[in-house]
Amino acid sequence: MQQKNSVRKKYYLLRKKKYYEISKDYFNPLIDLIKSKIKKNFFKLAIYYPSSFEINALKILEFNYFSKQNILLPIIEGNNLMNFFSWKKNEVLQINKFGMLQPIKTKPNVPDIMLVPLLVFDSDKHRLGYGKGYYDRYLNKYLKKFKNIVTIGVAFSFQKYHKLPINKKDVKLNYIITEKGIY
Repeated sequence: MQQKNSVRKKYYLLRKKKYYEISKDYFNPLIDLIKSKIKKNFFKLAIYYPSSFEINALKILEFNYFSKQNILLPIIEGNNLMNFFSWKKNEVLQINKFGMLQPIKTKPNVPDIMLVPLLVFDSDKHRLGYGKGYYDRYLNKYLKKFKNIVTIGVAFSFQKYHKLPINKKDVKLNYIITEKGIY
């Protein structure tokens, strides 16, 4: 655990130092991926509301292609659980106990495609987040029932680490997208 915390701290500071605002073109490879491999016209896309120098996943909403999809944002609930709820661009958001923005709670949805924030990733598509385990818990629960959830980590290329320490609860992502393309 100590090694994970050390890596988290190092890469949080690195992301803060090297952060820059992306353009919507960052997500062009994602559109190509969805059209070629996922092949769904309509899907539920889980994104996140960026904070703490995370890549601005909201840029994806500048594409007409995504405006037709059911967009989901996470809500942190009791017992350290997370669920996803529908949200449309420019709809009112609430502030949660962590000071993060979230949609108004309605009926939870399970996404088809999930953009996952991260602090650091490796070439095996493992990730480290902030250490609370929300995404790993969610995926460990729902991937048993919904095996086709496509998980895509969102990062800058400088967030790549040689080999992350992992445990059995850590969920490997399907893809990682950076400004250099998709892994």
